[in-house]
Parts: sequence; structure tokens; C-alpha cells
Amino acid sequence: MSSRLSSPNIQLNELGKLHHFLTLEGLKAHHLTEILDTTESFINPNTNEIKKVPLLRGKSIMNLFFEPSTRTRTTFEIAEKRLSADVSSLDIQTSATKKGESLLDTLWNLQAMQADMFVIRHAQSGAAQFFAQHVAPHVHVLNAGDGQHAHPSQAMLDMFTIRKHKGDIFDLKVAIVGDVLHSRVVRSQIQALSILEAREIRVVGPKTLMPEYPEALGVHVYHDMDEGIQDVDVIIMVRLQNERMTSALIPSEKEFFKLYGLTETRLALAKPDAIVMHPGPINRGVEIESAVADGPQSVILEQVTYGIAVRMAIMSIIMSNAAQLSQHHAEQTSQQTQEQDAKETS
Repeated sequence: MSSRLSSPNIQLNELGKLHHFLTLEGLKAHHLTEILDTTESFINPNTNEIKKVPLLRGKSIMNLFFEPSTRTRTTFEIAEKRLSADVSSLDIQTSATKKGESLLDTLWNLQAMQADMFVIRHAQSGAAQFFAQHVAPHVHVLNAGDGQHAHPSQAMLDMFTIRKHKGDIFDLKVAIVGDVLHSRVVRSQIQALSILEAREIRVVGPKTLMPEYPEALGVHVYHDMDEGIQDVDVIIMVRLQNERMTSALIPSEKEFFKLYGLTETRLALAKPDAIVMHPGPINRGVEIESAVADGPQSVILEQVTYGIAVRMAIMSIIMSNAAQLSQHHAEQTSQQTQEQDAKETS
């Protein structure tokens, strides 16, 4: 499999609209705003319940999760069913890939089963683009997380949660705390916040868990937790990605919590109305204490609920764009035919 990360162009069609959803890199503010606005339309403003609509009736969506997942896989499946799509989820533990079948053969066989869209999670960075490069032109690929590269739908549900509570993102100070180095979620969050022109983006964590890239993106790096969350509007905690660490990068989880764990005392350093977020899974007593995770400023469970509507928005936009492109081609063909007929009769 190619290790190249996703090009920002492959996911846009000739009209500049989403065809795949692989990364936030290369997208414009209007792409993200369309997702956020469409998400709003799927939520009942009175009850906060997610609507069920027939927008993808007759469409077939296949979920290919090559890595374990609870929230992402489940919310994608619920979102697909709320859009009235036909849903299939491949059990990788019993799939033919365990018998030696290549990923491409698996993909092409599933595509032959009339799939319109694949939702893919894979341990290798660039996996989503690899699939997108090899599917038929009418098939769409959504990235549900690839290696340490990107998790764009998670970033978008985070942006939606922030917007619901804080309004316009451009005036906010946001602190992302924890294992920044290994987190694909953080990478996508930084891209989203940058595109939406957040006032200030901070990343907070030990030097051993901090990549070099944020500074070039206008991100402010803090190694002191108290300084990093001072007067911020939003705190996003992320877990230690132990499964991606090749060596011991922190002394202990107890020491990490002492230096970077979010407690009620530390939360008081942020603005009084600051919200606390976490993409999950939460490790209580490692990056966040229960009193904060379950406290009045926490919007963690709301993130999960909004994840359904955000993923509905992404899938419905992509399918709508495909229909618009088909109509555009039909109009072009009709115009060319008329022009040709006019030439022959003149």
C-alpha cells in the first residue's frame, strides 16, 4: 500500500465539491461550513433528536473497519440508517483478508456487490486515499481514521459541538491537551480550527508527545498545563495513544495525570464558561478526572450525539454532489447535441 498521504484534490469533483471525504487538508471554509449548516438541518431544535430522512434510500454503504472502533463505527451505522441507506459492515476478523486476500481484491469484490460508498478505518496512514484511487468513478470513500494521519469526521463533529455552544469559531481560544504526537484526531482538529480561523490554537503536552509541525500552522505550543489552558474558551483532551508508541515516552500514567490531567482546580484557570471536550475513549484518572468528565462544563456525550448528524451531513452532501455532477454532465451532453444538430442543419 502506498504510504503517500492524501492529496487535497482527489476528494473534490470537477465542480470543486466533495466527492470523497479523506482529509480536511486543502478544503476551504465553505466546504466545512456547508457540513456544519447541513448538520443543523438534521437536528430537531426543540428536542435535539436526530431526524430520520429518506435521502439515501436505495444507496448501499459498506463499513470497512480494519481497526477497533466503538463510537465512530456505531455513529456511522446509525447515521447511514437515519439516511435510509442499505448498510453492510464487514467483520474483518472473519473476512477474506484473514485468508490472504489482498485489500484491493477485497475492495473490488465488495464494489462488485453494488456499493455506492465505503466508510474505511485502517491502521496505515494514507489508506483512505489508496482506496479512493482504486474505486470506480461513481463510488465514494469516507475516511473514518487512517493511522496517525487524519480523522476528519471527528474533527467536524468537534467543530459542530463548539459552534453549538460558542457560536462563531473565529473568536475563540482553543487548547488541545495530551498526546498530540500520535493523534490523527488532533491533526484534523488543528486543520479545521485553522480553516475556520480560530483566534488562537494551543497544543499542550510534554515535549516527548509533541510533533514539530504545529508551529508552522500558527499553533502555539505549551509544555506547562496551567499556562496552556489559561483563559481559553474550549479545552479538548485527548488520550495517550499507547498502541502507537514504540517506546516509553512518559514516566508513568500517574505522573502524566499529575502534570497534564484536567482536574476541577485546573479547569478554573480557563474562562468560567469554557467547555470541556474529549473524542474518546476516555481514560479517567489519566488525562481527565471523573468530576470534570461528568461535570457541568463537559460536552463529551453531546459530541457523540452530534457525531451522528455530522456524519449524516457528510454522506448526504457527497451523494447530492454526485447527483448534481450527473445533471451537469447531462446538460453538457444535451447542449453539445443541440449544437451538433444546429451545425448539421445549417
